[in-house]
Amino acid sequence: MFVSRMENHCFLLFVFVFQAVFILILYRSGPSNVFRRFLESPRVVDYSKPRDVYTNLSLFTRAPNEDTMPYCSAQSPILVGPLTITFRVLPSERIIMERNRFVQSGGHYRPPHCFARYKSAILVAYRNQEKYLRHLLYYIHPFLQRQQLSYTIYLIQQVGTGSFNRAKLLNVGVREAMKDEEWDCLVLHDIDLVPENDYNLYICDEYYPKHMASAMDKFQYTLPYNSFFGGVSALTPEHYMKMNGFPNTYWGDGGENDDIATRIHLAGMKIVRTSPHLGRYRVIDYNEETETQKPWRRPPSQHNTRKTWKTDGMNTLQFRLLSRTKHPLYTKITVDIGYVPPFF
Repeated sequence: MFVSRMENHCFLLFVFVFQAVFILILYRSGPSNVFRRFLESPRVVDYSKPRDVYTNLSLFTRAPNEDTMPYCSAQSPILVGPLTITFRVLPSERIIMERNRFVQSGGHYRPPHCFARYKSAILVAYRNQEKYLRHLLYYIHPFLQRQQLSYTIYLIQQVGTGSFNRAKLLNVGVREAMKDEEWDCLVLHDIDLVPENDYNLYICDEYYPKHMASAMDKFQYTLPYNSFFGGVSALTPEHYMKMNGFPNTYWGDGGENDDIATRIHLAGMKIVRTSPHLGRYRVIDYNEETETQKPWRRPPSQHNTRKTWKTDGMNTLQFRLLSRTKHPLYTKITVDIGYVPPFF
């Protein structure tokens, strides 16, 4: 009888501790984040046996009656994990269009068989990189369709001969994309990166900005440094505005991603990352010999972010919209964003 009581007390203590730990996890990460991490758990992590990104995509057919369509399943039934990625053959736009027949004008897609649970805008800063663009479109369209997302791909093109300003272009992209839709998620995507695993979900974390390119082949599938936030990231519109977006004053390559990482923390948030076994990316035309001979270094800081983050960003964004064109596979937004100031 005494042993039974002791066992009962131990069991109750175990239940109490378990509940306390579970409540702590929910408090720190939020319920949707906990269950999303469960959904993002690796089902297939054997990268020696990749599958074609168009595998089983034909199973998604148009519903006979849109009025009675169900919501999409919480997890897509055709995800396969690791994908075959190769850049040996440059696909034509016609081939990409033929293989993505449900993509509508402007690069917009919504599942034809169910109502999407998430809406994501894919924002790509662009400047005369046609070859990279076609490789990215060939893989990213079926990749996103496999996840049963409603999405639009936006290309934000800078005109003129001035230095490239990726950060300001992304601010423009956010401003223009939000005119079309109340997006759940803004995915900021480098044009030369292709995801290798379709369990890497292009949806936002409800509570914090998410860094998705956590394992790039360019860096031997590790982070170049702990605060790295480059490549591909996902933020809700609320996250983006809370940190005042990207700085508008980074001309040329490097630096803006560190600025963003600092802004995230200054705005009272933190960075969450996709697990490295899922957040794997191939870099288009990556030259392994060149990269291994010269190790990649963290770019030097150009700004005092702590002093400038509230006065340099979405609240001071100025640009001139030149055109907004719907192409078969993307929406192109062409802008004049000014020039590099003489004192830069």
